[in-house]
Amino acid sequence: MRLIALFIVAGSLALQAQSVDKNYLLGKFDPATHPLFVKLADEHTRGSGRNAYLRKETYEAFVKMSEAALKDSVKLVIISATRNFDSQKRIWENKWNGKVRVEGKDLTTVADPKERARLILLYSSMPTTSRHHWGTDMDLNALENSYFDSGEGLRIYTWLKTHAAAYGFCQPYTAKDSGRTGYEEERWHWSYLPLSGEFLKQYKKEVSYKDISGFIGSEVAKPIAVIKNYVDGVACK
Repeated sequence: MRLIALFIVAGSLALQAQSVDKNYLLGKFDPATHPLFVKLADEHTRGSGRNAYLRKETYEAFVKMSEAALKDSVKLVIISATRNFDSQKRIWENKWNGKVRVEGKDLTTVADPKERARLILLYSSMPTTSRHHWGTDMDLNALENSYFDSGEGLRIYTWLKTHAAAYGFCQPYTAKDSGRTGYEEERWHWSYLPLSGEFLKQYKKEVSYKDISGFIGSEVAKPIAVIKNYVDGVACK
């Protein structure tokens, strides 16, 4: 914990010299042209992680962590990184409109919009509310919790739980038996806390429900308290 505390202090000092506006927090920018983002090398990525971007600080920390993991014969691979508002909107609306099923269900059969949103929110964020907007969060190796139960997946997850904090990373969506609200457990999702912790504080201060708009279903954000229950429903802050 001492190491991760040092990372948080360093991240806080770095952010003091930067102006992070509300559009950044809402994912309304293009990471491909943003000066604080870098493209990920193919050696660290697979699938949709190819041609993806992260904040420079996040990626530098990941590379150090990846190199350390390799020494222990653990291969960390980024399969998803920054997703801006437009990317998250596509994911959200494809599920809302039934183009992509959720837990095997066509959500157009769910009449209650709040229930439809809650089903999507099991694992996918509303646009403007995703940590993936910030360039601090990534998905590693697989998108199924069961993958990390045995074999290579278990070795990867065990290594991350033991060592990731030393490089500034945490698992924001742990099991919910401790009372955490929001998304279900995601063993693949890791966040660079020196930056994401600061962005979360800024988000809660600067973003209101009137900012959560521009996509189908946005009107249910306030009734289901998406900021309190989902944006802030994390295990590490």
